[in-house]
Amino acid sequence: MTAPWVSSNGVEIRDLVPARLRRQWCDEGRCPDRDLYSSFSEHVRRHPGRPAVIDARGTLDYAGLDTRVRGIAAAFAAAGLGERDIIGIRLPNGRDMVATELAVAAIGAVALPYPAGRGTRDTLSLLGRSRAGAAVFADPADVASCGELPDLRAVFTFGRPVAGARSLGLLPADARWRPGRRDADSPARILVSSGSEAEPKMVAYSHNAMVGGRANYVRALHGGTELVRDLVLVPLASSFGSCGTSVTIAALGGTLVLVDAFDPGTALRAITEHRPTHVFGVPTMLRRLADHPPAGGEDLSSLRALVSSGAALPEATAQACRDRFGREMIAVYGSSDGVNCHTARTGLAPETGTGLPDPAVADIRITDERGEPVAAGEPGEICALGPMTPMCYVASPELDTRYRTPGGWVRTGDRGFLDGRGRLHVLGRIKQVVVRGGYNISPAEVERELGAHPAIADAVCVAVADPDLGERMCVCVTQPAGVPPVTLDEITTFLERERGLERRKLPELLLAVDEMPLGPTGKICRRTLSEMATEQRRTSGAAV
Repeated sequence: MTAPWVSSNGVEIRDLVPARLRRQWCDEGRCPDRDLYSSFSEHVRRHPGRPAVIDARGTLDYAGLDTRVRGIAAAFAAAGLGERDIIGIRLPNGRDMVATELAVAAIGAVALPYPAGRGTRDTLSLLGRSRAGAAVFADPADVASCGELPDLRAVFTFGRPVAGARSLGLLPADARWRPGRRDADSPARILVSSGSEAEPKMVAYSHNAMVGGRANYVRALHGGTELVRDLVLVPLASSFGSCGTSVTIAALGGTLVLVDAFDPGTALRAITEHRPTHVFGVPTMLRRLADHPPAGGEDLSSLRALVSSGAALPEATAQACRDRFGREMIAVYGSSDGVNCHTARTGLAPETGTGLPDPAVADIRITDERGEPVAAGEPGEICALGPMTPMCYVASPELDTRYRTPGGWVRTGDRGFLDGRGRLHVLGRIKQVVVRGGYNISPAEVERELGAHPAIADAVCVAVADPDLGERMCVCVTQPAGVPPVTLDEITTFLERERGLERRKLPELLLAVDEMPLGPTGKICRRTLSEMATEQRRTSGAAV
C-alpha cells in the first residue's frame, strides 16, 4: 500500500487497493496513468474547436472551456489553494459546474461536488467532515452557513457578488499560471451518496479510477465508437452524473449536452436541436420522456441508446421507451461505492440480469456471510474490485471496516448471484435505503433528526412502492400519550426549517401507529411497517 494522501487540513485518504493491482491495470492499458486535467488538455490540443459543453447559454468549445478552466484555476491558486486541498462544489448543471470541476483538477486539488438544492445540512456535514479548504456555491444561503466551518479558507460564487464570497465571473486565463502533472493514483474526486448511513458517505476516487475504470464503463456503453455526444439529465454532482465531466469530456473528448433542470419537453427539444447519441437518466426521467407527446418538428434520429441507472429499470418503463424512441435500452447497475455492470453487451431480458461484469471496469464476485465466494447460481453479497474501485471512504474509517475487505474488494451491501454464463443478477438490498426517482435517501438520517421532535416518540422511515418514482419514503410514527396528532406538513417543516434537511430527503407519506410492530428478535419490523403503509396508501388514495 502506498503512503496516504493527507490534505492541508489533516484529512487522510488511503488507497485500500494493493499498489501492485493499480500498477497492473496501468500496464494492461485499463488505466491511462494520467491525471484528469492532462487528459482534458490533450483533447484541447487535438480538437480545440469541437463542442465541449452545450447548455442553455449556448455552445462552448474545448478551447473556450480551457480558457474558462484556467481562469478559475488561477483564482484558486491566488487564494492559496493547491494540491493538498479539498474543494466543495455545489452548482447546478451547466458550463460553470464543468469548468469548476476541471479547474480543481488543474491545480491538483480534490473535488467534492454534491447536488445543488435547498437546505444547509449537507453543506455543514460534507464540508465539515472533509475539512474542505474552499467551496464554490450557487446559493447565497450556502455562503451564509459557512461561518460554522473553521477550516474553510475561501468561498467562491458565480453571478452576482455575495458578501463573504469571491466572484468567479468572467475571469481571464492568467498567463502566469501553469498546471503541473499530477500523480494519477492520487485522489481526484470524492463521490457523495446518501446510501444507508445517517450522514452522506464520501468516497474518494483517483484520477486513474475516473479516466480509466469509469471511462471504460462509458466507452462500452458507446460500443467503442469515437463519437461521444451525451445528454446527461441527472446532476453532474451525483454518482451517475459524475461521468459527465471526468469521462465524457476529460477522458473521451466528447460533447456534453446539459439542461438546467429536468423537464421532459426541454430534454426532448435538446435531443432534436443538439443531436446526442446517448441519453443518461434515472428510470423516472426516462419514463416521463416516453410519456411526453411528440412536438412538431421532433427529430430523434441521432439517438442510439437510452441509458438508465440509479434505480432498477421496470420492464414497463423499458418497453415504453422502446415504443417511443425505437432505440436500445441499456440498464446499469452501479453505485458510488465502486461497482458497475450493464446490459450494453447482453441486451435487456430476464435471463441476462444486469449483464456481464467487465474486468476493465470491475470484477464481481458473490460471497457468503463469512466473505467466502459462493458457487454459480448461489445468492450472496455482491462484491467488486477493478480499475474503477475507489480508494476509501473519507473521514469514515468505520465504513472502510464495514464495506472493504483486506484485499481492497468493495462490499456493496446488495444481494445477487452470478449465473452459469457469468451474468450478474441483482436480487435487492441488504442495507436500508429508499430510492426515489434514482436518488438514494437514508432512512437513518431522517430518523435521527426526528428524534428531536417533541411530539414524536418513535420514528421509522420505510419505502413504499410508487409507479412514477419507484419508491417514496413514508415516516411511521408513535406519539406520547395526550399529544395532538402530528401532521406530515408539521414533520416536513420541522425537518427542513429547524433541522436543515434538504427538501429531496423529506418524507412524502405519514403512517401513525399506536405501537411499532416487532420482529422475532425484538427489533422494529420495517417490512411490516412498509406493508401497512402500502396498504393504507392503496385504500386511501395518494395521501397516507
